[in-house]
Amino acid sequence: METPTPSRLKSARKAAGLTQQQLGMALGMEPNTASARMNQYEKGKHAPDFLTMKRIANELDVPVAYFYCEEDILAELILELGKLDTLQLERKLQEFKQGK
Repeated sequence: METPTPSRLKSARKAAGLTQQQLGMALGMEPNTASARMNQYEKGKHAPDFLTMKRIANELDVPVAYFYCEEDILAELILELGKLDTLQLERKLQEFKQGK
């Protein structure tokens, strides 16, 4: 099975309205290599380490778990839950536990 990270990275980057170069530069990459590096991540030729993935997630304002989740529907749920504040998350968790 292929990792979902490359396609999720591309989707999240596009949703944020950033080019590969803009995202790479926001992460501190050199302007002349930023696009190529991000392209390699999105093509699955190279995989960013976890700390880099956390920085990417922060820049794109998505939970890092979104990039690693195998199931698409669960990934979408993670995206939606990532939009909630801590109190809202706690309420959702209680609702899930109560079967609502």
